[in-house]
Amino acid sequence: MNKILLKRKFKEIQNLYLSDDRPWIIGYSGGKDSTCVLQLVYMAISQLDKNKLKKDIWVICGDTLVEIPTVVERIDVTFEKLNKSAVKSGLPFIGLKVYPEVNKSFFVNLIGRGYPSPTRTFRWCTERLKIDPASEFIKSKVSKYGEVIILLGARKSESMSRAQTLQKYAVKGELLRKHSTLPSANVYAPIEEWKLNDVWSFLGTIPSPWGDDNKDLVMMYQKAGGDECPLVIDSSTPSCGNSRFGCWVCTVVEQDKSIKGFIENGETWLKPMAKFRDMILKMREERIKYRKKDKSRIGGYGSFTEKARKKILEELFKVEKA
Repeated sequence: MNKILLKRKFKEIQNLYLSDDRPWIIGYSGGKDSTCVLQLVYMAISQLDKNKLKKDIWVICGDTLVEIPTVVERIDVTFEKLNKSAVKSGLPFIGLKVYPEVNKSFFVNLIGRGYPSPTRTFRWCTERLKIDPASEFIKSKVSKYGEVIILLGARKSESMSRAQTLQKYAVKGELLRKHSTLPSANVYAPIEEWKLNDVWSFLGTIPSPWGDDNKDLVMMYQKAGGDECPLVIDSSTPSCGNSRFGCWVCTVVEQDKSIKGFIENGETWLKPMAKFRDMILKMREERIKYRKKDKSRIGGYGSFTEKARKKILEELFKVEKA
């Protein structure tokens, strides 16, 4: 990693932090890019005089309650270490999770309301499970402090859509860009110009300041054979694609390569979850057998019948027990 460029990035982060009283919110997904941003910011802020650390830095992770357990475990361990290290070092970092409201959760909608499992054209899960919890947390800080700055691990080289989104909300000559839906929030993307190699080089050569082992992160990617779902804070943030690790019940993709990758690399205890996910995808497509004829309800897809919902619940209990 280029030490001169890294030093400049630390200075950029420090100057922005000291420039005003707006608190920071770092979006953390547990993946490489958000880990890179968190580590960068933690290292930069730790170099400042403790008397100048007068505003909080919240590190939020959206837990949909249906994340792959392997990923959840890593995030829980990271937050435990991060919070202990921050307290010990007198740094203003607070790691926490945000969750969907119970009545918006995945199984309340799937089993309770009979929503068909999500599709590319009827992705009812993203807003309820991801956008709303993060947005509510951000709004709560906006109402208290007036404005906030959100830090994201977005990079232009990730994809064409990500580059277009970053460009769309950019303000010429400014480090911060507008938030797409929250007028009192601004977005800072510290690694937007970084390439994939830059991210892995940074994580591979510079140890985690709160005591994580970045080799574990590399191993998780190798097992999953894919990419992570980003922290989604608005509808402009690209959601999960064909190769990702995120929700174990995701039926937006035809084949969940990530959970398959975990299983093939020794995490065989995930098999019941993969089987359940394939079942609800299949049931969604067997419309005559499991879906109501009235397509005017629930996005025009026809909800699951009561019999289908009972079957799903029974199978879910079996998965939980296994």
